[in-house]
Amino acid sequence: MNLQGNRITWLGHATFRIETADGAIAYVDPWLSNPLCPESEKAVKKADALLCTHGHFDHIADAVQIVKQHNPTVVGIFELCTWLQKKGATQIAPMNKGGTQTVAGIKITMTHAVHSCGIQDDDGSIVYGGEACGYVLELPGGVKLYHAGDTGVFSDMQIIHDLYAPEIAMLPIGDHFTMGPRQAAYACKLLQPKTVIPMHFGTFPMLVGRPGELKKLLGAGGPEVVEMKPGQTLS
Repeated sequence: MNLQGNRITWLGHATFRIETADGAIAYVDPWLSNPLCPESEKAVKKADALLCTHGHFDHIADAVQIVKQHNPTVVGIFELCTWLQKKGATQIAPMNKGGTQTVAGIKITMTHAVHSCGIQDDDGSIVYGGEACGYVLELPGGVKLYHAGDTGVFSDMQIIHDLYAPEIAMLPIGDHFTMGPRQAAYACKLLQPKTVIPMHFGTFPMLVGRPGELKKLLGAGGPEVVEMKPGQTLS
């Protein structure tokens, strides 16, 4: 895997930090208070962009704090961006499925995801957060990543391959709330990535899927499964 000078750090659950070869830093699904994130990574030092796939707490729990501290450009579906704007975000870049924009030097395309997207507000009420999504990210040097967000497998993943051909796919495998390993293996047949990074597993007891199961299902002819440890960086 050649990241062309870009760096990817897994911070547990679905949270990633992407450091581009041009020096920009983006966080995807910022829940750094998750139990798997190393203590040394919980404090954000810099954030140029904040990408949110949907509004569940385990994907945006630390978003408000980050926008108040670092004023990143917030990328998300329209309704979620508007909610974060009310919470203090001063730079928002709302979009919708099928759209593409460039933020912090990263070309971002919003894709479909099969999941819900209610936001739990401060009073505990659930407010409408638009729809859940995924992202295809093209980094400097042409490296293409697909962060699927929370989703089950869906046949239009084939379209994501045909239109964007991401080499790296970050796929949930925990089961219960998202795909398990069996669905993720089928998703790989549709997406045809060179590398798969499993995510959204092990954080809670019910998230029982594991990277080893995915490796076994994909077999020798499948894409490489990179089992990252929380805090590990690929470069």
